[in-house]
Amino acid sequence: MNLKSEYASISMIQELFHSNSSLSLESGESLPEFELFYTTYGQLNESKSNVVWVIHALTGDSNVTDWWNGLIGEDKFFDPSSHYIICANLIGSCYGSTNPLSVNPVSGKPYYYDFPQLTTRDQANALERLRTHLGITQINTLIGGSLGGQVGLEWAIILGGKLSNAIILASTAKSSPWVIGFNETQRMAIESDCSWGNEDEKAGKKGLETARAIAMLSYRHPEDISRKQQETDSKLDNFKAASYLRYQGRKLSNRFNALSYWTLSKTMDSHDLSRKRESLESALHEIEANVLTVGVDSDLLFLASESQFISKNVKRGTYKEIHSTAGHDAFLIEFEQLVYILKSFYLQH
Repeated sequence: MNLKSEYASISMIQELFHSNSSLSLESGESLPEFELFYTTYGQLNESKSNVVWVIHALTGDSNVTDWWNGLIGEDKFFDPSSHYIICANLIGSCYGSTNPLSVNPVSGKPYYYDFPQLTTRDQANALERLRTHLGITQINTLIGGSLGGQVGLEWAIILGGKLSNAIILASTAKSSPWVIGFNETQRMAIESDCSWGNEDEKAGKKGLETARAIAMLSYRHPEDISRKQQETDSKLDNFKAASYLRYQGRKLSNRFNALSYWTLSKTMDSHDLSRKRESLESALHEIEANVLTVGVDSDLLFLASESQFISKNVKRGTYKEIHSTAGHDAFLIEFEQLVYILKSFYLQH
């Protein structure tokens, strides 16, 4: 697959990478083969020094200019006219890469509930396969938030000197019991859907609506919801906040898949840089790149202190903070602050 789109003088290319070699997983299982759907913007320069690799969050996709258009795109901070921007859809996700609805080459049938458990380290190893396939020897900047930041940290360790800068937004070195608890309530919601367990691509669809509503409460801050969903009249029912959460639930369930959501939320739970390493501190110290961590002062899910921990324990770390009432989602919203932070970081490096 090779799709090209021209906007101004910048090219966007979407391709499918197929690996015939099996991918050994931390669970002890393996994927006998796998595919990664990825998008590139711009062109690699002569010195091959302009690669910006983006890793999406839980329900993102490879079309990074769609969901991060305040940061990436023509005339934005990461501009395809000067940067070669790559974003791959993570395995397990339902936007073109191998996922639970893909056909298992061994059985000849879709994986469904037999899809293997994935960790952030597994995701990083898959991305490393794609990097090798593309012949990219140096990544100038690796950037990701939330789950994308977790995968980015694992990959930064693997990349070593092949990575110059890592930008980790609203993320952690290890998933906290708080994050795991929120993810488990969402999976419980999916389990409660009577269609869950059916070998059907729509299995768990209604449960996913509830899961997303729960997630939205963790992504935002009470002050943000109060400000935007405040009632002007006294009422007994049909509150704005209730309608908002139902809308967000339907919106996601119409574009995402419950099996992929289940898989990727488990991936987030698994995140622990210290697994099979001495400690979190020593694992972070293995990262050779300059590391910028960005926390959000109102983030109730991935606490700002967790971003600070990363910056304190890498070899060359910088911590900056976004001030916002938007909560965890601020890294996808507060572009002016983020651009200011990034400009300062690159001036120092």
